[in-house]
Amino acid sequence: MQGKVFALLALLLVVIIGFASSVYVVSEQERAVKLRFGEVVEADVPPGLHFKIPFVNHVRKFDGRLLTLNARPERFLTIEKKSLIVDSYAKWRVANVEKYYTATSGEELRAHALLAQRINAGLRDKFGALDMHEVVSGKRDELMQSLTESIDKVARKQFGIEVVDIRVKQVDLPTDVRQSVFDRMNTEREREAREYRSRGQELAEGIRAAADREKVVIGSEAYRDAEAIRGRGDAKAAQIYAEAYSKDADFYAFWRSLKAYEQAFASKSDVLLLKPDSDFFRFMNEKDGK
Repeated sequence: MQGKVFALLALLLVVIIGFASSVYVVSEQERAVKLRFGEVVEADVPPGLHFKIPFVNHVRKFDGRLLTLNARPERFLTIEKKSLIVDSYAKWRVANVEKYYTATSGEELRAHALLAQRINAGLRDKFGALDMHEVVSGKRDELMQSLTESIDKVARKQFGIEVVDIRVKQVDLPTDVRQSVFDRMNTEREREAREYRSRGQELAEGIRAAADREKVVIGSEAYRDAEAIRGRGDAKAAQIYAEAYSKDADFYAFWRSLKAYEQAFASKSDVLLLKPDSDFFRFMNEKDGK
């Protein structure tokens, strides 16, 4: 009786193990392929709960999310035969599970190696057709888009991989030529700075000369206008004096003599040697104003 119990327990255990090994789950983030003795019998198992024949069928699961390939920095030559160190990355995901499994045996590292070879070859061809200026300009974006499209076609056909995007993280100069390039760039910038300073000095001299010339012209015109105004004023004053003095010539002569006396005797140290009958003392010698 005890042996039958053990046999039933053993049978139940086998059934449980067999049922557990025949059930598998594929999540939304995974892609799966069902194999039978190593041969693909179901290429793309949909997400959900599934059953398989234990010890006969085998299920391989792969990450179905968007993955990143960080390629090793590589040295490429431009059309000018100048070396550049290019650091790039790619975004990819599994598109055809059967092709992906056949090409890579389901190994992500193998997929990265195959993609890296194709991407490096494409970058080498693209950079080899550009000069240094085009590499660092906006034309590089067009280059990356074209490379993504071409690599995607090859990767879908050969590996079952969809290449979503390829980008260049950094473009740098090799260490052995970096210093010489920097020195040349520094020399060019200094030459440009000297040219700008020379042009600035030339322009400044021209501005100063024009300002000095304008200053002289303005001063001359102002002096000319002032002299003209002063001359008109003197003429007007002389006219007014003439009109005033012409009304009484004798009084004007008398008034002028008084002014002359005032100026002549202003200083006590002055000495005048004149004849008494000199015309200077005419009004002093006259009696009753005659």
